[in-house]
Amino acid sequence: MQLTTSIRSTLVAGAAATALFTGAAGAVAAPAAPSAGAGAPATGHSPYGQLRPLAALSAERLATGDLVAAAKWGTDGPVDDPAREREVLRAVADQARELGADPAVTVRIFRDQIEASKIVQRGLHRAWEADPGRAPTERPDLGEVRKEINRINGELVRAIAGSPYARSAPYCAPLLTVAAVRVHHERQLDGLHAGALARSLRSVCDGG
Repeated sequence: MQLTTSIRSTLVAGAAATALFTGAAGAVAAPAAPSAGAGAPATGHSPYGQLRPLAALSAERLATGDLVAAAKWGTDGPVDDPAREREVLRAVADQARELGADPAVTVRIFRDQIEASKIVQRGLHRAWEADPGRAPTERPDLGEVRKEINRINGELVRAIAGSPYARSAPYCAPLLTVAAVRVHHERQLDGLHAGALARSLRSVCDGG
């Protein structure tokens, strides 16, 4: 699966993204939804419309990685937190079952979400170590940040549960790439967060 490489190369190419999204003449319209063939669900959302929330929520979740990094900065709190990760994965698996979604697929996608967040945290810590003047001067309440992460997690699980057809379709990767590029432009992601966004979406198109 070359999805991560495709998204990463597209996102990091800031100039290309700017060209795609600036000016009325250069604006890119949302891809037309492929014709629903046999087996397509009766849904009011196009395949792109099902995939776009996954990219947007992943970027929103990554933004909380900045707060987690700041909360852990200057403490003994490690970036890796296996106990917290197990808690998150258990919770999303349980929610997936309640929604009739595949818990294994949901957990696989969330493992990528967790790894992407750690990319952001480690990247910020390295930047702050190299330039202490950029380091945060206030420490967010990690408990409050995790409440926000849990909220986003719930929305992500619902987005996963609502997109099995789009995620298993052969056109998932190109549509998800377009969605990721648009999110990158709208949120004006830097290289660190763009690369992490690509990492967070790696398994989205791997299964239904």
